[in-house]
Amino acid sequence: MLQRLGFPPVGEHRRFVSAIVADTIGSGLFMPMTIIYFLRVTDLTVVQVGSALSLSALLTLPSAFVVGSLVDRFGARRMMLVGNLLQAAGMTAYLWVDSFWTLTLWTVLLNVGRQAFWGSFGNVVTAITKPGERELWFGFLQALRNLGYAVGGVLAGLALQVGTDAAFHAVVVANAATFVVAFWLLIDVPDHRVAVADEAPVEGWGTVLRDTAYLRLVAGQLAFVVGVMVLNFALPVYAAEVIHLPGWVVGAIFTLNTVMVGLGQGLVVRWMTGRVRARMMALANLLFVGGYALFVLAGLLPVWLAVVAMLVGAAVYTTGELAGTPVYSATAAEAAPDHLRGRYLGLVQLVWGLGGTITPLVFTLLLDVGATTIWWTLTAVAAAGAAYTVRLPRTLPTAGERVTSPAA
Repeated sequence: MLQRLGFPPVGEHRRFVSAIVADTIGSGLFMPMTIIYFLRVTDLTVVQVGSALSLSALLTLPSAFVVGSLVDRFGARRMMLVGNLLQAAGMTAYLWVDSFWTLTLWTVLLNVGRQAFWGSFGNVVTAITKPGERELWFGFLQALRNLGYAVGGVLAGLALQVGTDAAFHAVVVANAATFVVAFWLLIDVPDHRVAVADEAPVEGWGTVLRDTAYLRLVAGQLAFVVGVMVLNFALPVYAAEVIHLPGWVVGAIFTLNTVMVGLGQGLVVRWMTGRVRARMMALANLLFVGGYALFVLAGLLPVWLAVVAMLVGAAVYTTGELAGTPVYSATAAEAAPDHLRGRYLGLVQLVWGLGGTITPLVFTLLLDVGATTIWWTLTAVAAAGAAYTVRLPRTLPTAGERVTSPAA
């Protein structure tokens, strides 16, 4: 079945794949009710909760540099194990949060663990796969992550329906348990570390930051990251609060996105096979533009036509996500030298962290300015990203290589 959908056989990587599924189900269980949880079990206001979460995200950003160095020194699998333990500890501590500063402190611990886990993820995927199948594997694991989040989201909905403090605490305990399960699964995953000769020159962050070609790739990825954040931070508010569509539309958009990524990611990688990576990056941004145009149109139509426009727009937007995610990930991983891949991919993880930190505030401000301001702004960002990335092969040959897939 997986092969028909364009995905690889799991085989010897079953425990690693299972660990990713366990981690994402737990995260999907808690993320939809994060703010609601603290409003329910503490005396904090919504402004205090939001401020604490934003502050903790900001404080966590520098950890990308530390994690990158530790991955190169100790190996990616070990850092994933550390990440699981830190996330389990931080999530468990949420049971005793009772103030702004305790919420900030434990969220920083949780975020550092998340940074250690996902900052090592790309290194492990690159180590356990071969050139020519990286887009396939990054796409497959992204699809599994989405399905895991979806399963967790369904369970979170049940907890919200029950609505008791015990139900909310049970979600926290369950999420912490999934991190422990992922830790157990990863213990037996081989630690694919790159051996560096003793006489090799000492290299570090200075080498990475002087690699201007790679820095251009990271800068170009920022536009894509901003686009990916739209689903979580802009679409729900726009659909429900700005153009006043029925509440079920938001759920339908998320369901559509989840199903498309879960069932379509491998097929999109198969379709992209033989095409230049940089052009697929540009195409991803242009598909975002197409989705934004339909979102603007939805605001001008009667309710039921607006619903159709939003769903079609979400489908176009999600296709951009399907095209961009595996190609950006594979290019970033393969453009990095083996012995410094932890630091190189740490820069990529920093971009994702930066996007998660600034977009909630920026998107909210743009939505407050006017109904369509956010979409014109995002169109400019995506168009600039497309124009920028299509030129990357001039300085970064890896971006000029063609997408490959053994499943094609």
